Amino acid sequence: MQYYSLEDLNNLPSRDRAHFINSCTGYKSANLLGTVSKDGLTNVAIFSSVIHLGSNPPLLGFILRPTTIARNTYDNLKKTGVFTVNHVNENIVRAAHQTSAKYPGEVTEFDKVDLNTEFLNDFKAPYVQESKIKLGCAYTNEYFIEENDCLFIIGAIKHIHIAENIQREDGWLDLEAAKTVSINGLDGYALPHLLERLSYAKPDKDLKSLNKDGA
Repeated sequence: MQYYSLEDLNNLPSRDRAHFINSCTGYKSANLLGTVSKDGLTNVAIFSSVIHLGSNPPLLGFILRPTTIARNTYDNLKKTGVFTVNHVNENIVRAAHQTSAKYPGEVTEFDKVDLNTEFLNDFKAPYVQESKIKLGCAYTNEYFIEENDCLFIIGAIKHIHIAENIQREDGWLDLEAAKTVSINGLDGYALPHLLERLSYAKPDKDLKSLNKDGA
């Protein structure tokens, strides 16, 4: 196997090191975060750091890079208290990736990348119309990560919208049916294939395969 020490990593060109480290931890989620300013200007940006935090209450979290430069997503969710999380699917990969471009603060990415806003159930933040799984969230807290000056944002899930034929009888969402993609590193997009669902693991008990209906 090829080996890299910390010294080796530090000696890599910065862009090569970024690609390497961002991909060595495995596939990440691909989500578009939608926000709106107090003046009504919508914003959408791709994030690969959204993670599940808990089911009761339903919570998620994500990482924001240092706010020493303008971060429209952060400014908007702090001022309005709400944001949306929208799964990226195979049909919108290019548009989703383009949201990572540094557009001026007065420009809405929705107009520039050919994605459409959708407002549902009187929720103030915009959803991505083309997404098949969408979460409406309320900002609840943030924690400063002193090791790299990033922020860990915690959101409470208040609304969930899913397309037809994605949820199974036991509540499980079939992300393969939704064509949800994942991110490999900074710029690689993959369409995962479900290998198997397995029963709850217990000591000295054989695992059982679960069919698509979750029975």
